[in-house]
Amino acid sequence: MCIERRPLRGTRQRGLTLIELVVFIVVVSIGIAGILGVMNLSTRHSVNPMLLKQQVAIAESLLEEIRSKPFTWCDPDDDKVMTANSAADCSTPQGLAATAGESRYSQLTPYDNVGDYNGFAMNSGILNPVDGSLISGLAGYKAAVAVSQAGSALGLADNTAALRIDVSVTAPDGNVITLTGYRSRNAPRL
Repeated sequence: MCIERRPLRGTRQRGLTLIELVVFIVVVSIGIAGILGVMNLSTRHSVNPMLLKQQVAIAESLLEEIRSKPFTWCDPDDDKVMTANSAADCSTPQGLAATAGESRYSQLTPYDNVGDYNGFAMNSGILNPVDGSLISGLAGYKAAVAVSQAGSALGLADNTAALRIDVSVTAPDGNVITLTGYRSRNAPRL
């Protein structure tokens, strides 16, 4: 005996036809292709994150080095640095240029004031501040520093009472970032 099962009347078989399946595959493929195209475009035009991180680290390091230096009326080597009330009281007033004979890389006469760094640049790679040697892996980067008076921009009556420090770093791919910091004057008798 053989029993044959037949669907009950009024019930339909469920499932997808071949045409519905093909249409679904085409629609999903177009969507995935669009998403991949957008991701490819954004990846191609984005900044290399390693280069950007290196730029930021270089700029932060240099900015912190500069901001750690004193900003006084006189060059820190001047005998009157602790007693000066203005630049006129100094034998060697500190301006916005390196003091004669000072260098970032000298152990005997290093940069010792914020103003010394104005116009400082490293155009052939990032150099070690201790001995001026090229730091391995940073040969393709460049750095430049600009120091300017910023007292009035900060709402101070004396425009010379604060300095704006801009550190620009160029990556090997040509992308430039600039970090800005400020330093106020530390005059002991002020």
